[in-house]
Amino acid sequence: MPEMKQMTFSHKEVAEALIRYGNIHEGLWGLYVEFGLAAANIGSGPGTNDLNPAAIVPILKLGLQRFDKPSNLTADAAEVNPLQEGS
Repeated sequence: MPEMKQMTFSHKEVAEALIRYGNIHEGLWGLYVEFGLAAANIGSGPGTNDLNPAAIVPILKLGLQRFDKPSNLTADAAEVNPLQEGS
């Protein structure tokens, strides 16, 4: 089998993993992404005289936020990470 070099996940799958990691047991939680904004002059190659202003949008934070209604971004913590009896 070839070496795996990339894995992708849906928004919901990421939310489910973060719910388990955060040990959350109730509520609808969905993916939260905080972006930044920066700018630079970018050319088409080294030493080029063809510069263009460009926006750079880095992801600053990735996490969960609570939602009131289910969507393709959310997971129900009670289903994904149910509270175990005696815990």
